Amino acid sequence: MAKPNKWLNSLTGTMNIDPDEYSPLTSTSRIASLSYAVAGWLYMLRRQKNTRIQAVASILVLALALWLQIDFLSMALLILAITIVWMAEFINAAVEAAINLSTSDRHPMAQVGKDVASAAVLLGVVASILIGLLVLGPPLLQKLGIIS
Repeated sequence: MAKPNKWLNSLTGTMNIDPDEYSPLTSTSRIASLSYAVAGWLYMLRRQKNTRIQAVASILVLALALWLQIDFLSMALLILAITIVWMAEFINAAVEAAINLSTSDRHPMAQVGKDVASAAVLLGVVASILIGLLVLGPPLLQKLGIIS
């Protein structure tokens, strides 16, 4: 019998792992999975102050975009930027929760994990601000009569 190709195993090994063998919490119901996702979002809104700030900022940006009557492609770009920040914040909270669960000690690598996850949020926020300025800036200045 031929030896399995090590390179091929490294590519396909993960897909052969059955999560049901390792997690008693794997959901087989799509409705249950959706409810877990909504529960996670509600947790974020209730327990994470930054998420509430993001919710207000998201609503304000989208309201401004509607008031400025920006085109569909620009609106899609804003929605994508907003979504990336939300996703980064959610992943950051998940990383922090997993690290907090794994250790109660102050470990340098735990700090690295938390700081890097937080940096991902910062990167998303900076990119979103730049996108917002590029998309909303000119129409806003035009609407206010600052430029023609």
